[in-house]
Amino acid sequence: MRKTIRVPVRAALTLAAMAGLLTGCVAGEDSGSKATDGSTVALRLDYAYWNPESLVLRDQKWLETDLAAKGVTVSWQLSAGSNKANENLRAAVIDIGSTAGVAALVARANGSPIKTVEVFSQPEWAAIVVAKGSPVTSVAQLKGRKIAATKGTDPYFFLLQALDGAGLSPSDVSVVNLQHADGKTALERGDVDAWAGLDPHMAQSQVDAGSKLIYRNLDFNTYGVLNAREEFIAAHPELVQAVVDAYERARAWLTEHPDQAVELLARESKVSAEVARVVLAERTRLAVDPVPGPAQRQVFERVLPILVADGNVRSDAEARAALDTLFEPRFAQSRAKP
Repeated sequence: MRKTIRVPVRAALTLAAMAGLLTGCVAGEDSGSKATDGSTVALRLDYAYWNPESLVLRDQKWLETDLAAKGVTVSWQLSAGSNKANENLRAAVIDIGSTAGVAALVARANGSPIKTVEVFSQPEWAAIVVAKGSPVTSVAQLKGRKIAATKGTDPYFFLLQALDGAGLSPSDVSVVNLQHADGKTALERGDVDAWAGLDPHMAQSQVDAGSKLIYRNLDFNTYGVLNAREEFIAAHPELVQAVVDAYERARAWLTEHPDQAVELLARESKVSAEVARVVLAERTRLAVDPVPGPAQRQVFERVLPILVADGNVRSDAEARAALDTLFEPRFAQSRAKP
């Protein structure tokens, strides 16, 4: 069953976000962004087609404008998925990156020094997809079949949960590890029997190729979150705050400019307006608490045993230690205060 979720955000959110960008500091922090020798500081971010706030920020250039006077340069790197964002964070290619919630948990459990500083959406961006004309109508019927999925991302973790719910294990199917766009192509070519899809690729395949979503479950999608390297948080907390504030400004913009948001997503991801509208109007919930905490932890607790059983994390103890230390709520809490 498809449901449309569009919750208005108060106009005051935009004004508060703009004020936050100008101050750009966590409570108790008043340090500037320039290095002590006056050199320029770099702020390196990712953007992704499944992260609409990032598209708004890159397009509007609010951070570039507001931080230029502080000697901060802003650069953007396209992320093809949570796995790539985590790789770039771990290699210090970017300072702040966006992933699915559980992807951040898995990365931290495996030694990546990152913290989740913001929740930017609760999307229904993953589902199990089969090609038009496929006889498969349920997850249980995928036993013994090939399924494309991008390991280390929410669609893969969605697949694990879906299989578990159908009484299957990963060994009961053949998982073909492909990046999201390649998984879409493999499905439409008939190279695989199913695909753990990700929007906007999934919506594009659904609208343009007639692909069918045979299993959907919003609760198996693990939020869109913003993560920062611990070293960067310690060195530049004022920049982390500026980014969190900017994300809240972008969240308000998306809600207040739905048609422009559709145009932006369509242009950036090279999909039709119809596809972009499905993604934003039907499968993206923006009105969520930006502070990482109990809501995300509840989701992670449920999927954690499945992650351990599949070998995504080395041990239950390391996974739980990561869960206990993953969230850094102070930036979103500072922004979230009325």
